[in-house]
Amino acid sequence: METRQPQDSSRQPNDRLLVARHGTAPAQRGRVRRWVRGLLLVVVVLGILASIVYVIEPEYAYLPPLTKVLNPERGNQDQAFDVWGHGITQAEATRLLQTTEGQALLSPQHGAVAITDALLTLGRVSFYRETFGNEVFLSEIMGILDGPLTSWRMAKALWKLGGRGTTNLQLPLEEDVTIGGATFPKGTVLNTGLDVVPGSYLPLGLKVKLQGGRLVVGITCALCHATLDPHTMQVVEGGMNSDFNGGLVLALATNSAAYLGHASVASLDAYTTDPQRTVTRSDGTIARLPDTRALEDAVDAGLLQWPPGTFDATTDLVGNPTKINNTFTLGHHPYAWTGIFAAGPFQGLAAITSHVHAIGSDGLSQAASSAFLMDLDPEVYLGTLLQNAAQRRYRYVPTPGQTPSAFFARVDPTPGAPGVNQIVRLPTFPHTSLISEVGLAGSAPGYRFMEQNNALAAFQNTLIPPPAPLPTAQATVTRGRAVFAQAGCAQCHAEPDLTNHRVIPVSEIGTDPSRAAALKTTEAHYVPPVLYTFDTPVPIPPEARPVAVPTAQLDSQQIQLAFAYGGTPGGYKVPSLIGVYWSAPYLHDGGVAVGPDAQTQCGVPGTLLQGIPPDPVNSLRALIDRALRQQVIAANATAPSLQAMHVQGTGHEFWVDAETGFTPADQEALIQYVFSLRQALALAP
Repeated sequence: METRQPQDSSRQPNDRLLVARHGTAPAQRGRVRRWVRGLLLVVVVLGILASIVYVIEPEYAYLPPLTKVLNPERGNQDQAFDVWGHGITQAEATRLLQTTEGQALLSPQHGAVAITDALLTLGRVSFYRETFGNEVFLSEIMGILDGPLTSWRMAKALWKLGGRGTTNLQLPLEEDVTIGGATFPKGTVLNTGLDVVPGSYLPLGLKVKLQGGRLVVGITCALCHATLDPHTMQVVEGGMNSDFNGGLVLALATNSAAYLGHASVASLDAYTTDPQRTVTRSDGTIARLPDTRALEDAVDAGLLQWPPGTFDATTDLVGNPTKINNTFTLGHHPYAWTGIFAAGPFQGLAAITSHVHAIGSDGLSQAASSAFLMDLDPEVYLGTLLQNAAQRRYRYVPTPGQTPSAFFARVDPTPGAPGVNQIVRLPTFPHTSLISEVGLAGSAPGYRFMEQNNALAAFQNTLIPPPAPLPTAQATVTRGRAVFAQAGCAQCHAEPDLTNHRVIPVSEIGTDPSRAAALKTTEAHYVPPVLYTFDTPVPIPPEARPVAVPTAQLDSQQIQLAFAYGGTPGGYKVPSLIGVYWSAPYLHDGGVAVGPDAQTQCGVPGTLLQGIPPDPVNSLRALIDRALRQQVIAANATAPSLQAMHVQGTGHEFWVDAETGFTPADQEALIQYVFSLRQALALAP
């Protein structure tokens, strides 16, 4: 009988271990499969959400509720229609609509714009949120977020506020930055002048959008024409953003050369050093493109010279930025500093609103007009703007047989419209008229022609400035009105709109003449203004009906003066004084600036260049007191950058001081009177 020997227990498998291993393996594999399926589901869901986001392209711009607005009250509530700048009241409209002739007069085919609650709502929403697509030019061509001013750095600055507001969003540099020959060391705090409402997530007037999977930023009207009251941190709708550092923000972009037309670059010849970088001009000849780095530095250097609170809106290769205006616009026609916008809906207001987005925020839109605006061939101009585009899609590489215009036609996001903004060609394109200096109008697809511009104009005409936050005595205001008349101010700043609506020749007003002559080169290309009827859909269909804009009511000599045509030197329009407290510093160049301490904070160098807001009272006193003005002019003369940008603070020598027989008390009364004006001849309580 064979005896089985017991096996070594150290070599025998543990029964319980076997059970644990083999009995639980299916369960483990099941858990793994469920985990993998869950992960795949998450990936699929995220992929679907990403695809939806990619298609929908979410966007955000801050629209302040009226509870956060310092001036929520509205004026001009009785106007029911605008007919080529002529206001029709509710009562007049009721009578006219009872007749066939009246119905025709108040139709969009005859230039009538119905001012409804819906239109005013569209105007306010557009004021804060409409970019007309300029995020493409600013972000994807200029690269405004690809330089030191990144979206991450801005987000960190906003996060640091902790829900507090600011009138000047500051961005510290985390490394040395050299732009336009100027070096900003690490730790330098950049003053952007961007306003952030307490509790908001983005500065006023900026709009962010996820476009093609990439974050881009655009600008709206509110960036320049709304501001925060530093005392209450509430929004002043229509007030100028006096410290917005637009030149600096543009210079921080990686392709600032795309803003070439607004910089002081007399000729591209000095930058065309590479014989291999050539394009074929419109006439078939060959031209060199400028060196990208050298031109970028030159444009940046010019942009850095813009004082805060100014903007160069003319494409003439001359740096002459003008002060940002307030938009308390009712009765302030003609519009723009030289009064070139005097015709069309709302007496030219809709045209200037259109102008900003048709030209000011899209340099590509001027290509067809670059020859007479800047003496640059369109192909050379396009190639120069696109050769260093931030996004590769828009970057033009000089290639034999491929012109810049042909290249751009293949990548153009708005085919059929010049440039990349949502704009339309007017029947006068590309010529200059009282509606547009290049024959364009901002109009977004899905709306009617000029609908948003008309809405913006109607909304702006309802804005009433807030009361000036100053102690005011009615007796002093009454005395100030008498001083106003005695000093002769009313000859130009006449009742009821506190302007005589006239353009004053440069030789008479005495301010710097550069900006007044900016459009002189367009004279040979000037044509009578023509629009489409206001019920025309956008995109403009082939059968759209042109309509001539009435101009017979306008003074032809004033038009000549506004454009510097007919051998005239040009001139500047008499601005209204309504709401002037909210638009310091003063004059078209913004050169009359004085801080809270008039002894040490004089001129732009003593205020805005030091991050000190101009004091409205002291700045207005410098406008009428020759001794203080001389201090301002002398201070401005110490800054070469201001002289290069034609910012002097000279002219308008209409004094109310001791030499003209007025006392300091008279000056104070005049200032209080002017600052009390909130509507035509309406005094603050």
